[in-house]
Amino acid sequence: MAPVAPVKMPEFGRIMAFAVKLKKVDVGQLNFKGCIRVMVNSRNCLFALLVCLAGISASASATDKPAAKPPAIKADMETGRQINGVCAGCHGDSGQGGKKGVYPRLAGQHAEYLAEQLHKFKERKRINIPMFPYTEERELPDEDIINISAYLSSLKLETQLPVFKETDDALTRLLAVDKVLNIPRSEGDVEAGAKLYKEQCASACHGQTGMGKRNVPMLAGQYTSYLKRQIDKFIKGERIHDEDAEDRTKETLNLLKPEEIRDILAYLTTLDD
Repeated sequence: MAPVAPVKMPEFGRIMAFAVKLKKVDVGQLNFKGCIRVMVNSRNCLFALLVCLAGISASASATDKPAAKPPAIKADMETGRQINGVCAGCHGDSGQGGKKGVYPRLAGQHAEYLAEQLHKFKERKRINIPMFPYTEERELPDEDIINISAYLSSLKLETQLPVFKETDDALTRLLAVDKVLNIPRSEGDVEAGAKLYKEQCASACHGQTGMGKRNVPMLAGQYTSYLKRQIDKFIKGERIHDEDAEDRTKETLNLLKPEEIRDILAYLTTLDD
């Protein structure tokens, strides 16, 4: 076998340039087929092979790195406001809910929680017939979920009626009243409910003042009838209360007696006073 001739610098440049031209990419991105073509078209096959192997190795090392996470989408509040025009038909212009709790309050609710629930509606993990047509992909893409969740979370509702001026017309007064929500007291033992709530609900989840956190919903200022309806669904297994629970029959809500739930709901009506 004849000895391999030493490679001169012009030869090195020619091989490298040909490799780049062959694939129109960096040498490090050459695949195996491309390397064969480089060697076939090169007088110094051994050197061409080494160049290609080095390129493939570099390419493999690059692909081993974890892909960078896509940048977080920043909420567009104006788009959220426009989307709310659709939501307002049920939940009110100010996110105050409607029909005394048939439609829940959304104003001031945590954006993370709202987004999570909208995704569950889209994925049909949470079934709600009125929400079905509004949570189709073509109606509510993921970007719009971020926008509407952020917008609703930013809305604030007063708990007391403002003092009106004599010059305020009827429309001004009506619009102001729409932004006021104070949940009326419900039947039950408030003191007993306070004790139960602080023992069972406050520390790990909904907080001492019922304001929740991130993907744990705010309970203060929510309609009692709505909360009771959701509790019933959790107990029946129609909604999932704790996704990490191994035995749902031993979850907090399933262990509470009906009168204890009544007392907790009575206490929650005092938190927005």
